[in-house]
Amino acid sequence: MEDVVRREAPGLLSYLTRQTGSPADAADLLGDVLVVIWRRVDALPADDRDARMWLFGVARRVLSTHRRGTDRRSALTDRLRTVHEADAGATLPAESDDPKVDAVRACLDRLPPADREVVALIHWDGFTVTEAAHLVGARPGAVRSRYHRARLRLRTMVEAELGRGVENAEKRTNRRGATSW
Repeated sequence: MEDVVRREAPGLLSYLTRQTGSPADAADLLGDVLVVIWRRVDALPADDRDARMWLFGVARRVLSTHRRGTDRRSALTDRLRTVHEADAGATLPAESDDPKVDAVRACLDRLPPADREVVALIHWDGFTVTEAAHLVGARPGAVRSRYHRARLRLRTMVEAELGRGVENAEKRTNRRGATSW
């Protein structure tokens, strides 16, 4: 087997490179071919010509499997893109006829990225504070504080953006310091 592989591997690699157009993919596929050959060494013909034909047949089947997988991944990516585009309307639109929506979008964009992520995870993606903490890799107490400060900051910015003034935000803060949205 070793002699046959040493002799035929360069030809197999060339074949796979021509078929895929990618030297990196071809090298990975050659590895897959070698695994199949090793597992089925008992099926390797003794005749050199037949062994070469058998190796290229294995390479062709491995390549076929690779192409089917690539096609499935592409189809899945296209479906996910379609679903994402359809769901994009469920999130806050980038531009709107509603000045309130535009104000919230503009204010969210001005929040620090970590705060913006926590607010989005909780309000748009429906996670709890504890789940959001797990996702961002922080302690729940820290994320709870970040979320609280982000909401206060966001409310203040939105009210200022809409011309209501900051003082109204302080009136809606209850005795425990939580803002009622």
